Amino acid sequence: MNNEQQIEYWNGAAGERWASFQPQLDAAMAGITPEVLSFAAPAAGERVLDVGCGCGTTTSLLAQSVGPSGSVTGVDISEPMLKVARTRGINANFLAADAAVHRFKPTHDLIFSRFGVMFFSDPSAAFANLRSAARPQGRLAFVCWGPLTDNLWATLPVEAARPFLAPQPPTDPHAPGPFAFADEKRLTQILQTAGWQRPEVRPLVSVMRMGATLEEALAQSLRIGPLARVISELDASTRARLSEAVGAMLERYQSSAGIALPARCWLVSARN
Repeated sequence: MNNEQQIEYWNGAAGERWASFQPQLDAAMAGITPEVLSFAAPAAGERVLDVGCGCGTTTSLLAQSVGPSGSVTGVDISEPMLKVARTRGINANFLAADAAVHRFKPTHDLIFSRFGVMFFSDPSAAFANLRSAARPQGRLAFVCWGPLTDNLWATLPVEAARPFLAPQPPTDPHAPGPFAFADEKRLTQILQTAGWQRPEVRPLVSVMRMGATLEEALAQSLRIGPLARVISELDASTRARLSEAVGAMLERYQSSAGIALPARCWLVSARN
């Protein structure tokens, strides 16, 4: 997708679905969010830009960290998710804009993102634009998904569903999407090309908490997971059989704490 397609996608039915799943998504990332916030280390009085802020959960946590002497701006292209963010009483500013091209002022101490920077059609240009939002010596800190093969929360539902799907054409692993930055060396090169200094990529091994119950986990897999875009064209009978197969797979990961599948991320930092 190019940026225009991304804007259309995240302001349509997909954006509405993601907005409606905000509590479930926060729960799913409960093991990852504290790690990336600790890694970014927002400090009292700092000015922070939260890129791809979605429904504002990380924006709220950042605002708590910087306190009243600091400031946080959440930026996102999705009006449905920003609508949720603006109703949550968060002490922050929210901006509906494409962070890849928006003209920011170079006033931010920290450019932060939780899974919000993998969708740029031209990532080097986008990260160069984000660098223009950072003050001298300002820093970049974000989390993105690592290799697809290490993220069973994404691969296993697709494998379970494959018998019910038409053959899928090969995809470009570098195309905008959740796993666009799976290649650590490519990611480092993108940041260097964009002018960021001393890029560092660290692995984070965690889990995606798919749901407290099998029903919740299945809903997340089918409505906002990797399958969401492909199952809408299936007939009702095929969708039912696919759902049963995915549910049987998820059930193998059920415990008293719910259903959680392995996840591997990159924690990424750099300096302006």
